[in-house]
Amino acid sequence: MDEDEEIMDYGPEPDFEDPEDFVDDITDEDLMPDLMRRKPLESDGVDSVIVVDNVPIVGEDRVEKLKNVIRKTFGKFGKLVNEHYPVDEEGKTKGYIFLEFSAPDNAMDAVTGMNNYKLDKTHTFAVNLFSDFEKYENISEAWEEPLPKEYVDQGNLRQWLMEPDSCDQYSVIHSSGESVTIFSNTLPDATEVQTRKNWTESYVKFSPLGSYLATCHGKGIALWGGEDFHQLQRFAHTGVEYIDFSPCEKYLVTFSPRLGVTDEPTAIVIWDTRTGMKKRAFHAEDPPMLPAFKWSHDDKYFARMTKDGTLSIYETPSFGLLDKKSIKVPGMQDFSFSPKENILAYWVAEDKDVPARVVLLELPTRNEIRVKNLFSVADCKMHWQKCGDYLCVKVDRYKKLLKEDKEVKYAGMYFNFEIFHMLEKQIPVDSVEIKESVHAFSWEPVGSKFAVIHGDAQSLNVSFYGLKAGNAPVLLKKYERKTANHIFWSPTGQFVVLAGLRSMNGILEFIDTSDFTTMGTGEHFMASEVEWDPTGRYLVTGVSWWAHKVDNAYWIWNFQGKILKRSTVDKFCQLLWRPRPPSLLAPAQVKEIKKNLKKYSDQFNAKDKMRQSKASKELVEKRRGLMDKFQAYRNDMKEAYEETLEKRLALRDGIDTDNIDTLDLDEEVVEFLVKEEETILQE
Repeated sequence: MDEDEEIMDYGPEPDFEDPEDFVDDITDEDLMPDLMRRKPLESDGVDSVIVVDNVPIVGEDRVEKLKNVIRKTFGKFGKLVNEHYPVDEEGKTKGYIFLEFSAPDNAMDAVTGMNNYKLDKTHTFAVNLFSDFEKYENISEAWEEPLPKEYVDQGNLRQWLMEPDSCDQYSVIHSSGESVTIFSNTLPDATEVQTRKNWTESYVKFSPLGSYLATCHGKGIALWGGEDFHQLQRFAHTGVEYIDFSPCEKYLVTFSPRLGVTDEPTAIVIWDTRTGMKKRAFHAEDPPMLPAFKWSHDDKYFARMTKDGTLSIYETPSFGLLDKKSIKVPGMQDFSFSPKENILAYWVAEDKDVPARVVLLELPTRNEIRVKNLFSVADCKMHWQKCGDYLCVKVDRYKKLLKEDKEVKYAGMYFNFEIFHMLEKQIPVDSVEIKESVHAFSWEPVGSKFAVIHGDAQSLNVSFYGLKAGNAPVLLKKYERKTANHIFWSPTGQFVVLAGLRSMNGILEFIDTSDFTTMGTGEHFMASEVEWDPTGRYLVTGVSWWAHKVDNAYWIWNFQGKILKRSTVDKFCQLLWRPRPPSLLAPAQVKEIKKNLKKYSDQFNAKDKMRQSKASKELVEKRRGLMDKFQAYRNDMKEAYEETLEKRLALRDGIDTDNIDTLDLDEEVVEFLVKEEETILQE
């Protein structure tokens, strides 16, 4: 210190000690919250580490290749920040490794997704959190009987079937996909059951028996059900875009086309619907095929076909190949399961002098119970009747012309329908030939009729055929020059709608095929979808916002073609009816009900009259209530007017200006110039 500097006296040193009786009631979290949030935890670093056992044992020359496989397999769950491969004295790996992720959540996802993962035939991973080892070390040696898992009541998944008037439900996606509403189709107006915003990110789908409602999200699929549509299950599958249920709802198939080809299958996953467990994953075909799998009617088998003609049939619940081998049929083009029996139909294309053929294969024996050879085949399409009583194979055939030098040429096409009678002995096959282009084919769901739209694009014809045991198909009715390019049968049969969609502007014709009378006609301009309800009582036509950006609405018709309701919905996207499970009534009971239908019809007609009377009564009461409310308001205003009369007179020098009869008014005419124009006339 320089001598010239002034020495400052700050007094005695302050005492910072707390009194003996002082109690500190401020925590570190309150005092410095930002810093305490970054305080390291004892579990930091440990919860992010997993231990992978049953890893291949390799030497030094193959360690790097093993690391690349592990990084590719586990890297999809998050960023790997550290890896440790223990080795023995010879430099070989010991069969287990340690992996550290950047976050504990990633480690947990890796344990869930990769435990019991089959790397190859001899190595199946056992994956655990490193922090679980202490828990496993402290397990008591005394055996304790495990407690049963507490039962969680999911509610009545078929509660909607208990509706007294058997009203069906349907879902509506609207507001450009931001909202989903479930309605009950009550009369005279539908009843809103549930409305939720952002319930799905793309579309919704009901399961085949109506028990579940599936919604699609970026991270997977959610299932909802019960009276209040609570969440029942979640299936984590990133980027899922397509879903499909097995016919009995036991399994759910999810397909994510954005997941590329990797060493392990991730694109297609089959889940157990009730438990949410992943049953098996598959690679996707290139290009992908939809649906990814086709199912037997009882969920016992599912199958898919590859481009080289390999048919892989899997069985449940093992999810392994049937008889541990695939069926290799060169030239196989397509296949389809019967909706009634464990019978699979497939067709094989022609190969030089070998004709095309349609084969019916019985499962699980793989016996060929029927083979039909076909010639000059360009393409085939298989159509099973819903009841499984018939199979129709639509065959596109070439017309052959024989030249003088015996060279065969093709000139045009003609079409055959090969009808397989599945209920008859040895499965006889009938053939129906149509020389015009075929635009649509459809079976009557319950019955023995089918309809075909054929002809030139400018002049379409609709033909109805009937089938009887032991007889060839009979042409029942032919409509010429019809404005129709789609056929929609009622789920209960007999009634059909011929629809002209897209370029035909939504023309509809409702036909009773018992005598082929037209019950009604209508038009829903620009209609993009047509849906029958499960009972066949109602039909919905809609203009979807996904197809057209204007006039979005859906209309409800009865089966006779009468419009019951026009519902204009903001950016209406999709309407789906909730399916119904098969009836519990025996065929004899159904026959008895049909026999006594008039008795039941009288009861329903009386109920309809009561409902209409109730609706009219409710409307009258509503209007009467509005009138009473208006009269009460009017009387209140009159009283207020009378009470303020003296104040108004005082303000207006005693003159009641509201009463025109008491005023001494002089009539005065006022004129003023509105506009003046000058026009110059020239010769």
